[in-house]
Amino acid sequence: MTIRVLLADDQALVRGAFAMLIDSAPDIECVGEAATGRQAIDTAAAVTPDVVLMDLRMPDLDGIEATRHITDNHPGVRVLVLTTYDTDENVAAALRAGASGFVVKDIRPADLLDAIRAVAAGERLLSPGPTATLIARFLRAPDHTPVTKRMDGLTEREREVLTLVAKGLSNHEIADTLVLSPLTVKTHVSRILTKLHARDRVHLVIAGYESGLVTPGSNPDNAR
Repeated sequence: MTIRVLLADDQALVRGAFAMLIDSAPDIECVGEAATGRQAIDTAAAVTPDVVLMDLRMPDLDGIEATRHITDNHPGVRVLVLTTYDTDENVAAALRAGASGFVVKDIRPADLLDAIRAVAAGERLLSPGPTATLIARFLRAPDHTPVTKRMDGLTEREREVLTLVAKGLSNHEIADTLVLSPLTVKTHVSRILTKLHARDRVHLVIAGYESGLVTPGSNPDNAR
């Protein structure tokens, strides 16, 4: 199935370069472009993409507010944030707004295509992160709602799976680690999402850090 991508960036040259790259992949296509946050919202409503590649710094309406509006009104659309640096102070706000991951603009072309595929599949938190600083900033945010109490509803196996998700492993990697089938892991992840009232794997990573299953410094940045 072809992954439909909307490009949102205020620089026409950047959009053009990304559009050429995306259209070069047999399984991904660019279905729209937007130069402002409001255009991104309108275009997302018109074309219903699978993934929005969203720049954070745009005129009219920034990428954070555009992300919030799109994820609130189109739950099936995933937002992959574009940032200049993985320590961009706005990345944590974008994740709180519902973004499913982030990549830096100097990412290698093949890695960007893989990032789009992964976000479309709901697979991983992308970056070269998440960094401990980003996680800490997310947890300190005044509007952050802890999930610790809901952790009590997880089984021991689900805690093991959550720990590996928080460390950046894919379903297949978790299956290999725990000697389970990928389908069984997918079922566990789905149940964890439901029990923790989490939107996607981004928020499972946050939950893993918040609960202490994974601690900053104990795990290098290995999310893909």
